[in-house]
Amino acid sequence: MVVLSQNGCQQLPLITACKPNFGFTGIPVIDMTSPHARAQMVEACEEFGFFKLVNHRVPMEFMSRLEDEGIKFFNLPQTDKDRVGPPQPFGYGNRRIGPNGDVGWIEYLLLSTNLDSLSQISPSISPGNPQNFSFAVIDYVSSVKSMAYEVLEMIAEGLKIEPRNVLSRLLKEEQSDSCFRVNYYPPCPPELEALSGRGLVGFGEHTDPQIISVLRSNNTNGLEICLRDGTWVSVPPDQNSFFINVGDSLQVMTNGKFKSVKHRVVTESRKARVSMIYFGGPPLTEIIAPLPSLVKEGEETLYKEFTWADYKKSAYKSRLADNRLGFFEKKLRP
Repeated sequence: MVVLSQNGCQQLPLITACKPNFGFTGIPVIDMTSPHARAQMVEACEEFGFFKLVNHRVPMEFMSRLEDEGIKFFNLPQTDKDRVGPPQPFGYGNRRIGPNGDVGWIEYLLLSTNLDSLSQISPSISPGNPQNFSFAVIDYVSSVKSMAYEVLEMIAEGLKIEPRNVLSRLLKEEQSDSCFRVNYYPPCPPELEALSGRGLVGFGEHTDPQIISVLRSNNTNGLEICLRDGTWVSVPPDQNSFFINVGDSLQVMTNGKFKSVKHRVVTESRKARVSMIYFGGPPLTEIIAPLPSLVKEGEETLYKEFTWADYKKSAYKSRLADNRLGFFEKKLRP
C-alpha cells in the first residue's frame, strides 16, 4: 500500500463524494439470458452509456482468483512493485495517471491482452510463481472477451444492423488494440477522516476512448457515473456482476445514438477497492466512423473519420476530463 505524507495528501485532488444512492434504481440491470436483453442493451446505451450485466456466464472462480492475485501484488513492498513500472505503456503505476498531470489515490497494473506480453511481465509481478498470475489473467480475460463479443453482437441485433459481428469483429481481430487493467484504491488515509463528506479522487472523471469497457469490482463503493443532466450518482458495487461502459469509439460508430459514459472513482471508504477492467479496442489501422446503416437518409454524420491510432494518440495527449471527441466533431451547418 502507498503511504503518503501530509503534503502528499494535500497534492491529491479532493471531491465531495455522492452518498450511496441505494434509492436510485435507474441504472439498468440486464439479464444476459433474457429474450428482451438486446432491446434493453440498446436502450441503456442510449440513455446511460452504461448498464449492469447479470447471468453473464463468467465463472466466479476466475473473478476471485484474479482479484486475489492482484491483492497479493499490491500488498508487496513498494520497492518490489516499482520494479514492474513505470508503465511504458504497460506495467505498474502509482498515483500518476497518464503523462499530463492527472493524479489519483490509486495503484494499478496496465497489461496487454497479448499472451506473449503477459508471459514476459508475469515473472516481475509474481516472482515466486509467475504462472499463478499469468493463468489467472488469461482465464479471466479470455472469458470476459467472449462475453464482450456476445454483448456487442446482441447490441448489433438490437440495433438491427448487419452483419451481426460488425462491432465484435474489431475486438476479435488478431491486431485488436485491447488492454486490461487492475486498479487498487487503498483505503482513504486517516488525515482525511475529518474532512466530512469529502474524499480523495481515486480516478478523475473521464470517458473511455475504446469501443467497450467491461468492469468488475469487489464490494467496495466508489464508482460514480454522470447522468445526462450532469448529476453524479453512486453505483452500488456487486462483485458477482459486470458493468458495461460505452466508449468514445462506439459513440462515433453509432453517430451519437449511444453516449460514452463519463465516470470517476472516489475513495472514501476504509476498505480498499479493487477493480478489473477489460478495454476492447479495434486495430490501430481501423477507420472509426459512423456506420452507414445507422445514419438515416438526409441525416448528417456528426464526426469526421479517423483511425483508432489517430484517436488514441490524440486522447493520450489530453487530460482525463477533456472532451476528447471535440476535435473530431463536425461543425454542422445551422
